[in-house]
Amino acid sequence: MWVCGTLWGARMQVQLRRGLLPASGRRWSAAASYSASAESARVRALVYGDHGHPPNVIELKNLELTAVGGSDVHVKMLAAPVNPSDINMIQGKYGILPKLPAVGGNEGVGQVVAVGSSVTRVKPGDLVILGTSGLGTWRTEAVFSEDALVAVPSDIPLQSAAILSVNPCTAYRMLMDFEQLKPGDSVIQNGSNSGVGQAVIQIATVLGLRTINVVRDRPDLQKLTNKLKNLGAEHVITEEQLRKPEMKNLFKDTPQPRLALNCVGGKSATDLLRHLAHGGTMVTYGGMAKQPITAPVMSSRN
Repeated sequence: MWVCGTLWGARMQVQLRRGLLPASGRRWSAAASYSASAESARVRALVYGDHGHPPNVIELKNLELTAVGGSDVHVKMLAAPVNPSDINMIQGKYGILPKLPAVGGNEGVGQVVAVGSSVTRVKPGDLVILGTSGLGTWRTEAVFSEDALVAVPSDIPLQSAAILSVNPCTAYRMLMDFEQLKPGDSVIQNGSNSGVGQAVIQIATVLGLRTINVVRDRPDLQKLTNKLKNLGAEHVITEEQLRKPEMKNLFKDTPQPRLALNCVGGKSATDLLRHLAHGGTMVTYGGMAKQPITAPVMSSRN
């Protein structure tokens, strides 16, 4: 999902839907402030001054662009996604909260317009992404510190570059940091059609890992199954299928997973644990069900 602003009457209200935000801004940090101007239209940004339901607290505002200093980089934002963490931050329910008022968005891709005299790692024309959360990407332009930016190759599609810093990195670290997996090992995950879940499938495929991907049942299940299998998924099953005794047949040809990745919680997480190999690890990185995890005292194999 991408950010887009729309004007209702005399007040700027925000609708989050597919599209790109013509946004802009100036340098932003957790301790920084900005200057809003009713006359200037040079820089536009989606700003929230209070925490709450995003459509109620976000406004499209004109901001003044900060002058570029020695270690600063002027960036024109090209694309910025809407992630669940962005929404949680606006709601005030995230672990990292910038000082208010703040510009929304934690990741995105932009093109360097100008650099300060002491900048050495990027130059005008380079594509860059943000390496730090909470800086505000839902704007048309911004001035960031060089240390907050990471240059990316110019041949990466913009929409891929815009989502590079959160979901794929999360997927890679979970696959690499908790179990010493080798080709042929299997991984089970819920929320498999999420951004992280799809990244897990693709990275696991490259690593030679086999994936068991759990999704919620839906009318277009076959369409989703085909999509995930095209990404490299070996098995795509519903939460209901995961709970059936017939699941043991799947493990006749697929090893018990040594790693489980949970972003749902509740019963879905418990079901992952039931199929985890002895001594395996479940990593929880989300709780979309907003329900506690209950660990079973017996596995599905007993």
